[in-house]
Order: sequence, then structure tokens, then C-alpha cells
Amino acid sequence: MSVPALYRGLFDDAALFPPGELPLPEAVPAHAAHRTAWYAEAVGPFLCGAGRLAELRAAVAGPLRVALVLPGGSTQLAPALAAAEGLTVAGVELADPDLPAALAALDAQLPPGAPAAVELPRGEGLEAGLDLLAGTPYRAKFRTGGLAAGAFPTEAELAAFQAACAERSLPYKCTAGLHHAVRHTDPATGFEHHGFLNVLLAAAAGEDAAAAAEVLAERSGEVLARAARALTEDQVTLVRGRFTAFGTCSVAEPLDDLAALGLLAPPAPLEDR
Repeated sequence: MSVPALYRGLFDDAALFPPGELPLPEAVPAHAAHRTAWYAEAVGPFLCGAGRLAELRAAVAGPLRVALVLPGGSTQLAPALAAAEGLTVAGVELADPDLPAALAALDAQLPPGAPAAVELPRGEGLEAGLDLLAGTPYRAKFRTGGLAAGAFPTEAELAAFQAACAERSLPYKCTAGLHHAVRHTDPATGFEHHGFLNVLLAAAAGEDAAAAAEVLAERSGEVLARAARALTEDQVTLVRGRFTAFGTCSVAEPLDDLAALGLLAPPAPLEDR
């Protein structure tokens, strides 16, 4: 396999979303190219908001696995599913302050076999939301960045979320801000960004929030790469059972980071085999 199990299906294609905001006529063929590239195993579904599904259907000439992103709550679910007719619904991501209503809507309307994630608000109420999600077929979704400094959780906050999910055997995905593999300060904005490799490795800490926070704070790519290589097959399975995916507006950037760390390499050309 060209793509190690630790990274398979990790990168959901959020090209339409900020900060990338690739025009849809460019984003669709770019996703098709990702799905046929040597690294296709690393690429998850194409993420699309409810308001752009009609435009997406008009732009699609072939099969497309799309995950519906519904920030407007459970009332958006039925109209979005209708608007996605003809597309393969590979997931639903729903944000709703009325969590019981969101769960009821998913139970009643989610297409068979389609996974779903429910975005939970940071801060007060998070633990109660995790309790409601625990034991359901759905994942938690947690925001790890945005267009303002306050949108980025601290190491301690993100670690506490990961540990709380592990305590409840609740899988999760992340969204926003995970542009690179390693924790860093964005030179243009000054924002502190979590690294997706940090988040993966912090998931291995399970219920130990202090250990997870230490991993999230690590800024050495060499240290993180060494830790990633040291994971056993069982640990990789455990980590990916917890942290299932994250949305990225660029599929190329995280792949480039993994390649630079020596964790991912394209197959050798045929003439070199």
C-alpha cells in the first residue's frame, strides 16, 4: 500500500470552505484527480454545504462521494438529502444547539450506511453533549481553528476533549485549522495552529489528558515522525478508531508535510522498479 494505515481516509476534502474557498468548478475536478492519484486512500469525501448542492449536482459529470455539511441544524437535513439526489451521500455533518433534535433527525433520516458527525460547542455544555452522543452510532465533531485567534482551542482544551471522547469510547473528527502536520505559529496571522500529526498521536494517550496535551504542544517534526513510526499496528487501529478524519481545504499541504517528514512517499516510477 502506498498510504500507511495511519493516514488512510484522514483528509476530508473541504476545498470549498475557508480559508481556501476554491471555486466549485475547480474544486470538483481537483477532487476527482485526488481520488485517482496514488494517494487516493488518504482522501475522504468531498464536503459541501447545504446551499451549494444544486450547484454541485450541475457540475458533477461522474460519481462523487459527498458529505453534507449542515451548520443550520437538523431542519436542514431533509432538504439537503433531497438536493443531493443523484450523488452518493458519504456522510453528514450537523451542528444544532438542540442535540436531542439532531439525534432524532439523524435516526429517522440518515441514509443507510452513511456516517454522521455532530458538531459540539466548545466550553460549557460540551461534557453533556458528549454524554448524549456516547452510545449512538454518531461521531463528535470538534472545531480546532477558524478565522480568529479565539477559534483555536488551547492544547489543554483539545486534550480534554480527546480524553473525554476516549473515556466514552466516542470517535470524533476535527474541522478547521489543521493545515499542517506539526504545531506551529502562522507567520501571517500569529495564530497558534495545532498539527494534525500532533492530534493523531495525542489520540493514543486515551483518557490521559495531561499526556495528550504534552503531545499537542510538541513542535519538533522529527520527534513526532519518530513517534508515528513507533506506533504498532494495534495502536494505529486504536488511534484511527478515535480520531477518524479532519476537513482540510488543501489535500496537497498535509500530504506534502508527511512527505517532508519521511512518513509518506509516492510509488517509484515503473522504470525504477
